Amino acid sequence: MSNATKAKRGGNPPTARGAHPAELASWSPELSELDAAFRRVFRTLSRLRGRDTHLGGSELSHAQFELLIELYERGELPAGELAAAAHLTPATVTQMLDHLADAGHVERARSETDRRVVVSRLTAQGREKLAARRELWQGRWEEALDGVEVEDLHAATRVLERLGAMFEGAPAQGACGAPEGGLQPGSQHPT
Repeated sequence: MSNATKAKRGGNPPTARGAHPAELASWSPELSELDAAFRRVFRTLSRLRGRDTHLGGSELSHAQFELLIELYERGELPAGELAAAAHLTPATVTQMLDHLADAGHVERARSETDRRVVVSRLTAQGREKLAARRELWQGRWEEALDGVEVEDLHAATRVLERLGAMFEGAPAQGACGAPEGGLQPGSQHPT
């Protein structure tokens, strides 16, 4: 980041929650607001996923819903490819597919192109469940974003895509959430 960009944005962010040492410049008010809003959304999504552990047998967890979306959008897939697309481990996806197959939402079959490969695909019941859940969430999104200008939605999409790319490329985190190695003495940048 150039010095001009740093100055425009108000410097570098603090490195630890609640820590604002004098030697570190503060974030701009705009970035601070975006950071706070993002953390609220992230915590809410984490709580949503946490509530998934208390669902009844026929209810879909958020993660299972995401798997059904991947199957709907990509078609039949082997478990390994589905795991990669959903950013989950193959073992987790296999367990989730077992539950989804038992519930009648997916079926497993040998691939038409390579009989050694087992693929999973949506059943008619899975498509219905997915359509109902998507309709519910679409209504929630439309209600929440009612009155937001199209240009603002496009800007929000660009910001979220940049944040997603930033987190995808983030280094491994240490125990305190700081990049491994932390801050070097006298430095404002993690190493």
